[in-house]
Amino acid sequence: MDLITECEDRLKEIFSYYDDIALYNTEKVLKAFQECKVANRHFFGSTGYGYGDEGRDKLCEAFAHAFKAESALVTPLITCGSHALNIALFGLLRPGDIIFSITGDPYDTLGEVVYDKKGLGSLPDFGIKFEKLELKNGEIDEKNALEYIIKNTPKVVYVQRSRGYAIRDALSVDKMESVFKKIKEISPNSFIMVDNCYGEFVEKREPTEVGADVIVGSLIKNAGGSLAPTGAYIAGTKKAIDLISNRFTSASLGAEVGSFEMGYRLFFQGLFIAPHVTVGAIKGMYLIGELMNRLGYNIMPKSDQKTYDIIKSIEFNTQSELVDFVQTIQKYSPVDSNVIPEPWDMPGYTEQVIMAAGTFVGGASIELSADCPIKNPYWAYLQGGITYEHCKLVAYKLLKKFRKN
Repeated sequence: MDLITECEDRLKEIFSYYDDIALYNTEKVLKAFQECKVANRHFFGSTGYGYGDEGRDKLCEAFAHAFKAESALVTPLITCGSHALNIALFGLLRPGDIIFSITGDPYDTLGEVVYDKKGLGSLPDFGIKFEKLELKNGEIDEKNALEYIIKNTPKVVYVQRSRGYAIRDALSVDKMESVFKKIKEISPNSFIMVDNCYGEFVEKREPTEVGADVIVGSLIKNAGGSLAPTGAYIAGTKKAIDLISNRFTSASLGAEVGSFEMGYRLFFQGLFIAPHVTVGAIKGMYLIGELMNRLGYNIMPKSDQKTYDIIKSIEFNTQSELVDFVQTIQKYSPVDSNVIPEPWDMPGYTEQVIMAAGTFVGGASIELSADCPIKNPYWAYLQGGITYEHCKLVAYKLLKKFRKN
């Protein structure tokens, strides 16, 4: 354990920085609960249409307050983050509109939503055009982005905060702020939409606090605190959320319906502990990343760099090493530790993907997990960790596995 202790000593300053963020965001969430007057009665569910479901409405209100947004749609009836992004896009866009991504291609599972022309109900089927601008040196190409927006006035300006499967760092809210301000000055009617997955509570501010009209994320990632069993959130301006809610149900119903008999306690509780769990996961990623770097592997971001999502990217020399790494994560998971993951053709992805997800909530990437496309260069995308102690134990197992004699 001496090497792991050395890694922890090396990381003391960055750990302290993220502990401060956890405290700040915990206070922010606590104030949201207090301002919304969350009560025990809001934990109970409803059946049927869900008219007058106080728990559902209060959960939306609490998320809106926590993210400094005017409104929010938060529900277990949205199946995942990709589903939420799809709903948001179709809510905001109309035939003939343009969606302009200033961070290149969206996450893999949205590829068929923005590109597909097979008549499956994707955006092109409705005459909606997708345009993109690649990042420049890992940052938004502000000059060319603004020039495009002036000429074309896209209805939606799209930003992916996290790295996804791209070989880049996540984007910081500070960097978004100046770009968003300029976009609003030249195209005030464009909706700025941010895929916020993996980024919630990593910084002291969310994109909704610096000009984003819509942020979207999964509840089995950061915002659910490892307790939410399913679902997703969409938060932003009232105008945007009303449009999206009408798409989610129907134009005559909006957010007035939708029941969930199991109740909402785990969603409220998950939101409350989300800042603590998120920063614990970040610290676990720094520890494992620093260890793997000392063992000779390239990592992103580096140990002396701040991160803006919960993901640590680790580059391996061969497919075999990549698979060994993912299988080791699975082997030392609390659930399904006896399962050996293998690459497979996962729906929504263009390459085979291997995933380690020995999680209490199926596929929850706020729990310690890894998923990687099988392609060269062989980058593993490691994320999550309900407890730092679990990450530390796994770091020790990885040391034994990958230490070169």
